[in-house]
Amino acid sequence: MSSTGNGGGERRAGTAGSAAARARLRRAARPAVPPPSAGRRRGAVAAPDVERPARPAPTLALPEPGDRSGLRSRPGRPFPGGPGEPPRGPGAPSEGGLLDMLKVAIAILDTAGRVVLWSPAAEELLGWPNELLVGRRIDELIPDQEQVVRIRTAIQDTLRQGRWAGYAELRDRAGAPVAVEVRISLLVDGDGTPFLQVSMAESAAVRAVERDLAVRDALFEQSPLGIAILDTDLRYTAVNQTLAEMNGVVLEDHVGRTTGETLPERAADEITAIQRQVLATGDPVIDVTLASPVTTRAGYRSISYSRMTDRSGRVLGISGTVMDVTERYRAVAKVEHARRRLSLLNEFGSRVGDLLDASRIAQELASSVVPRLTDHSAVILLQAVAHGDDLPRHGHDRRTSLLQLGTASVQDGPEVDVMLRRGARITFAEDSACGRVLRTGVPELLSGADQLDDVTYPGDPKMQAGRDLGVHSMLVVPLRARGIVIGLLLVSRAGYREGFDRDDLAFTVELADRAGSSLDNARLYARERTAALTLQRTLLPQQVPQPTGVEVAYRYVPGSSGTEVGGDWFDVIPLPGDRTALVVGDVMGHGLRAAATMGRLRTAVRVLAALDLPPDVLLRHVHELADDLAQGPDEALLATCIYAVFDPATARLTVAKAGHIPPVLVVPGQDAGEPTRTGGPLPGGAGRILDLPSGAPLGVGGVPFESVELKIPEGSLLALCTDGLVESRDKDLDVGLGRLLTVLQEPYASIQAACEAVLDTMEQGREPDDVALLLARLGHGQVGTPTAGWTLPAEPTAVSRARRLVRSTLAEWGVEALTDTAELLVSELVTNAVRYASAPIGVRLTLGETLLVEISDPLPDPPRERHAAEADEGGRGLELVRRLALRWGARAEGIGKVVWFEQALSGNEPDES
Repeated sequence: MSSTGNGGGERRAGTAGSAAARARLRRAARPAVPPPSAGRRRGAVAAPDVERPARPAPTLALPEPGDRSGLRSRPGRPFPGGPGEPPRGPGAPSEGGLLDMLKVAIAILDTAGRVVLWSPAAEELLGWPNELLVGRRIDELIPDQEQVVRIRTAIQDTLRQGRWAGYAELRDRAGAPVAVEVRISLLVDGDGTPFLQVSMAESAAVRAVERDLAVRDALFEQSPLGIAILDTDLRYTAVNQTLAEMNGVVLEDHVGRTTGETLPERAADEITAIQRQVLATGDPVIDVTLASPVTTRAGYRSISYSRMTDRSGRVLGISGTVMDVTERYRAVAKVEHARRRLSLLNEFGSRVGDLLDASRIAQELASSVVPRLTDHSAVILLQAVAHGDDLPRHGHDRRTSLLQLGTASVQDGPEVDVMLRRGARITFAEDSACGRVLRTGVPELLSGADQLDDVTYPGDPKMQAGRDLGVHSMLVVPLRARGIVIGLLLVSRAGYREGFDRDDLAFTVELADRAGSSLDNARLYARERTAALTLQRTLLPQQVPQPTGVEVAYRYVPGSSGTEVGGDWFDVIPLPGDRTALVVGDVMGHGLRAAATMGRLRTAVRVLAALDLPPDVLLRHVHELADDLAQGPDEALLATCIYAVFDPATARLTVAKAGHIPPVLVVPGQDAGEPTRTGGPLPGGAGRILDLPSGAPLGVGGVPFESVELKIPEGSLLALCTDGLVESRDKDLDVGLGRLLTVLQEPYASIQAACEAVLDTMEQGREPDDVALLLARLGHGQVGTPTAGWTLPAEPTAVSRARRLVRSTLAEWGVEALTDTAELLVSELVTNAVRYASAPIGVRLTLGETLLVEISDPLPDPPRERHAAEADEGGRGLELVRRLALRWGARAEGIGKVVWFEQALSGNEPDES
């Protein structure tokens, strides 16, 4: 019993000792003056209130992080909530920190392993409340006996060594195992009583934090990126070695300083502005490329910044990464440089692709390289290229004629005018840079004063002007075509711009080669166009007559330089009886072949006009010759034409057209007064477009040609033109004809002035085709021209009556010397008419520069001359007419014909020798 009692007494004494120990710990941790509302914690073991001498609270030894000894110790800002950190206000968040995430549980054990204190964090970790565990051994929470032994051993080791760390598996209230990291530390109170402080944290959370810290260390210390951490004052709290090397400043000199205190001022200002923006807005800045702030290590950096907040949302500062992107930037810049160069080549090709003028191509070449490649440029061409001549077969020397046809500069001024005068003739010494490049075709890169003095010849004012402009680098590049140097491209840089290098030279050579091909094409085109234009002008009328009763003005305008010469033409053909044929035509196509076809067509019209055929008949005959007039055996003739015949004696105009645009007729108004004669002003008037049967173009067929006869008032203006005058790309033909009609209705000082006015109003957007314009003021013959006419019956007596009328009329006109021949020839022609005709016969005499006699009858068949034998009594009438008349012929008129002959007046006889 005693032993039992002793045992029970021992247990009670142990319990009492444990209670006393807990009381001492609570007093040591209790504030000196407890707050009035302080109460006893639920489940705590009470100890009797015994007055004890005041003694200092026990000092608890904090566990040392032995497993984190490898971390770098860096000065930085205080830990949140620690000394120097502003205290949180009443409304500040109290959860979400690192300790809340780890949930470190604290328990106090006595030396026997019994629980003396059990913290709320321990309750949350394992689910055991304080009331159930205080006074119980910690072994009861360990389900594995082997671990129980290990924990007891750990307690003994702690009592001997003062600390222990390890792993344990405890059982929560539900019986589930919970793996925890354990730290045991020895505590001794003021009385010397030992206790054990057990710190526990869930292993998974600890491992996660350790893994994150390891990742942070690896990223921070081993990353090829520069990493910086800055506080809310934008002062560095940590940087890695990579960033320190980038900035050229040691690690220790970064911490506690701002970017402005670490980097050069100019570079720091831009970076600091970005840091402030990120800290203020919270919007991250990603991959911003800046020039390297370290002057000794030129390059480029990519910076990124983002704002840092803790788990409760409090702003801690910003973090940044810096990456050296010099190589990437230079690679991108090189690609961009190549892209710009390729873009320049493509742009130049598109600008000159449809140009066929050497001067314009030269100017486009000079303008395209300024300022993207150079500050000043000049394009110098052989004179043969500029004028479309053949290239010289011999080598170039100082006598080679060169013209500066393209110039461009980034500035203006007198020096630029001297150095880059467009159209200037260029001379050079044979041993100069220009002379060498012209002879060899090898480009040269010149730099420095000595080399630049050698461009043309010593003392050249152009080079002196270049020196005044600060030119320090120049390229002299040949313009080549089919292996022949046809010119030079000179580009130069001035001022602070970097000099040319070999890449610039290679690019300029490529650009010059493309330009050389375009220039040679323009030269060949100019040569062919000149030949075609020469041929066409040769085939056009060289002298346009001014027939009786008609005043003519004309203009021919070749197409623009980008268009080949076309087949437009016009003609004025005098006809017997003071009549005049007015012709305008257009052969489809361009070039030499079209010009040659136009010449053949014009010749055919003139030959047929000499037969005095009606307009519709003449066009039909020309159409029948289409195969012979075509440009080649495999190409059909396609041409339009308008043919008009005006007879001043009868004031009648007969017109027919073959697919051509209609003519315009302007009739003077009633208030115009007496019609003026040749050379006088045009009074203007009311105009109209003549409505004529269209007819098919020559060579097409299928539509008959028809003539229209009009009575023309005195002084009327007739306008014939080709479609190049009135057609445009975006407007109907009627618009152009209406514009032509409006212009011609105005009064002008002369018919020549009217021609100029018509050309001045040509629309700029018209098709760049040839233009042929023919204006004719139609009168009623010369004033005072004697004319007489009679109608005789188809009877034998008509012959003698015709002789009497002719004799008396010529005597009245005072030309009796013509009477005998005139009577004889009239007698023969009237006799033929009486013999074959049964309708009245017409006789008309006109005295102008010659005596014109016309005999008309209703028979359509023309007379045919035949050679009579010696024994024949007749058949010599037309032979007499041919021998005695100056000229003779026959023409169709109405349903009949007119046979005519001319006699020269005294003193106007032709020289028969």
